[in-house]
Amino acid sequence: MFHYTILQWFFFFFLYCFLGWCFESTYVSIKDRRLTNRGFMRGPLLPIYGSGAIMMLVVSAPFKDNIVLTYLAGCVGATALEYVTGVTMEALFHVRYWDYSEKKFNFQGHICLSSTLAWGFFTILMTSVIHRPIEEVVLSLPIRVINIITITTLAIACADFALSLKAAIDLRIILEKMSQAKQEMSRLHKRLDVLIAVAGEEVGLRKDGLVENIAGIKDGITDNLSDLIGGIERRLSVVKKAISEKPGEYWEKSKEELFEIRGKYSALRERINIESSMKDFFQRDMIRSNPSMTSIEHKAELEELKKKVFENDEE
Repeated sequence: MFHYTILQWFFFFFLYCFLGWCFESTYVSIKDRRLTNRGFMRGPLLPIYGSGAIMMLVVSAPFKDNIVLTYLAGCVGATALEYVTGVTMEALFHVRYWDYSEKKFNFQGHICLSSTLAWGFFTILMTSVIHRPIEEVVLSLPIRVINIITITTLAIACADFALSLKAAIDLRIILEKMSQAKQEMSRLHKRLDVLIAVAGEEVGLRKDGLVENIAGIKDGITDNLSDLIGGIERRLSVVKKAISEKPGEYWEKSKEELFEIRGKYSALRERINIESSMKDFFQRDMIRSNPSMTSIEHKAELEELKKKVFENDEE
């Protein structure tokens, strides 16, 4: 068993958080060909790596002389940690920071067989190769130095985590508001289709050739906000043209509803623009740091935010 003080355990935790950040940020930066600060937090720490390393050390300690049991303990312990972390973060933020849905033998997209098997090998690597030299170096340091470094890092990490947590919650709120706005846009979309149909009957749109234009407008409700906005704008123009063709028969019946729809549409567009502007640095950086994040509940909205953030970075 490992005999460390509480602060030594925290020291190892932060050390592996940092090493994990170095590894993953380097890997993703090379893969995406852009500098990427990976992780939930803004500082150079990835808590999932620190938690995983400490978990591997703890669960393997009773079986350190048995490589098979060490492997199995690592498979079970790391998979449990990955599942609990994934479920918790999705429940809190409505976003998945990793997703195994495309892999075979996955469970709810949070864990999969291939990663479980890999965790066992990583546990053997951690306990037999990586941790031993690191342990020797750390235990050779004066305990006072370790305590100072650990307490200082803990204070900074807590502040960083608080800011990152707020950014993640704010991002969830933005996604929820964009989703609500999309639903309201969809209702306007449908109502305008009804107005266009009535206009076609009362003003004779078929005779004027406008039916062919209407048929070219994308039918149904799309998941993409930009398509919804474009569809509503095209429908508004069609209704306005119908009114101008023969206002006496159509205008009096529809002008109040049309004005109401236009007012709601303008308010929704302004709201969407404000929500999707992502002015907060931590919110934008949260997306930059996790370009592969997904959301089952707010998939389209998250993809639009990601697109806008990365487009702004290229400008």
